Amino acid sequence: MIYDLHTHTTASDGALSPAELVRLAGDNSVDYLAITDHDTLKAYEHVDTEINVKPILIVGIELSTVWAGHGIHIVGLNVDRENSVLIGGIEKQMKARVLRAKTIAHRLKRTGIDDPLPAVLKIAGSSMIGRPHFAQHLVDIGLVKNVSAAFRKYLGSGKTGDVKQCWESMPEIVSWIRAAGGTPVLAHPAKYGMTWTKLRELIKEFSGAGGLAIEVVCGAQELRTTKKLADLSNEFELAASCGSDFHQVQSWSAPGRFAALPDSVTKVWDTW
Repeated sequence: MIYDLHTHTTASDGALSPAELVRLAGDNSVDYLAITDHDTLKAYEHVDTEINVKPILIVGIELSTVWAGHGIHIVGLNVDRENSVLIGGIEKQMKARVLRAKTIAHRLKRTGIDDPLPAVLKIAGSSMIGRPHFAQHLVDIGLVKNVSAAFRKYLGSGKTGDVKQCWESMPEIVSWIRAAGGTPVLAHPAKYGMTWTKLRELIKEFSGAGGLAIEVVCGAQELRTTKKLADLSNEFELAASCGSDFHQVQSWSAPGRFAALPDSVTKVWDTW
């Protein structure tokens, strides 16, 4: 069985519509798929969640928070879409995203760029507004050659448009997911640029806040990284999740195309 429990669609910052992603995942022999768009469940309004449809969909979401100055993502898996606590939390995140977008726009204006917010809102459309939409605008106006360059110069970590301070706390985010009957998963732990010592501190606090799993495999990663994350999973008695973190067809990882979880860990789906 192939589980891909971390993917994105046009409902947030992915390139494919929910239906297109489901078809691609099916073509890649994915048996179970979680669409985990940033701070929204809108993708599930456009796909069939019936259990007789392959791949079988597991309702998911990826929520943003901040820990020790780092932007952190927490995936919620197997959540109840109708839960009032989670819905209320998503509404808070939506307001935070708008505030964040206004702050990014203000910072970019101070560098001499004309107010980008109206154009960025148009690019985002019904999607959750985020830095990729600002990146596309910077490409559109000819300020950079491509989206990668936009992040390198303006939007990436430590740059002018890097704004992380609007989100709710990690314990709060975890509580929303747990209230919705879901499993809080620390997303892509090895991609925060932390030392392993610092990462242990994060995982310890995440577990203490009610977190239940970490992504031991996220897309293409070195075997030694997987082993270290598996060891941390077992050390803190957290289940192990896996996913491609798929965003676009040309990205570094396709749906379902990543290494299997080690036998030494407890698979997150075995806890449901």
